[in-house]
Amino acid sequence: MMKTETHRFSQHTTLYHLGATLANLGTFTDPQRSVLLVDENVNRHYAAALEGWKKIIVPAGEDHKNMAVVGQLIDQLAALEADRKTTLVGVGGGMTTDVTGFVAAIYMRGVPFGFVPTTLLAQVDASLGGKNGVSQGMHKNLLGTIRQPAFILFDYTLPSTMPPAEWHNGFAEIIKYACIQDAALFEYLETHVDQALHGDVAVLQYLVECSVNTKTRIVLEDEFETGIRRWLNFGHTLGHAVEKLEHIGHGEAVSIGMVAASRLSEIKKGLPPAQTQRLIRLLQAYQLPVALTSDKKAVYDIFRLDKKREKDFIHFVLLESIGQATTEPILLTELQQLLEML
Repeated sequence: MMKTETHRFSQHTTLYHLGATLANLGTFTDPQRSVLLVDENVNRHYAAALEGWKKIIVPAGEDHKNMAVVGQLIDQLAALEADRKTTLVGVGGGMTTDVTGFVAAIYMRGVPFGFVPTTLLAQVDASLGGKNGVSQGMHKNLLGTIRQPAFILFDYTLPSTMPPAEWHNGFAEIIKYACIQDAALFEYLETHVDQALHGDVAVLQYLVECSVNTKTRIVLEDEFETGIRRWLNFGHTLGHAVEKLEHIGHGEAVSIGMVAASRLSEIKKGLPPAQTQRLIRLLQAYQLPVALTSDKKAVYDIFRLDKKREKDFIHFVLLESIGQATTEPILLTELQQLLEML
């Protein structure tokens, strides 16, 4: 199996990009010194491939991304006598990789970890960049760390077991990358809708590689989110609120958030309305929602505890044009007024 080292997030961390199956996992971590944290749905499909590994099953779904589940996982690690040299490997979607990275950061003050992301969303976003966290109450990812994995393994065959809705969630994040820094990718998405939705491997590989390259480039420049890494939050400020209020998929919520952010960009940055309409058409082509129907007061109430808030304003990601993002501090009082205009 060919292995290519493509990026370094830090001097200690390498991101590998390879066509690996779970059967190859032992190449990257010692089965005798590792514990797999496996999404319950993934385990149903791939339990045979993971035979012989120490394994903890992680309940599926964002509702389980909380400190109660973290405590249960830590209890199970202790029961397995995991120590400071034990490597944790998250095998699953974004919820599993987030929780695995968070547990690895706090168990015995930190143990090594890696990821095998099995959904399109996890491959293009959640597993990358070192952000690991859990939600608290209505606030998504309120608790977390920034700590890079030792390895990430991509296998383009793994997402084939995803329900159709999960495909669409992943495409929302790819569209986000196109909006903030890659106009050519936006055009590619427009011209390859059918191939992408049908899981064409060559198209999928290209989309994942573009997404990984964009996020890696941004994280290398701004690992701790003091500058351009904020751009990766395009659509997420409002999207996280919608996700919590409506109990919809992350990508669906981000899609709604991107349209809202684009409309705010018309007001604040002079973005041509035709570009917002172009974004709406692309999101709809990938079967993603575009209309904000949530109670706006409830959305604003969640904004007030957003991680991007500083004093009386929020660093909001806007578009100057498709392919060029910018960040602008917007006062909470103004944001409340702007919400009513959407």
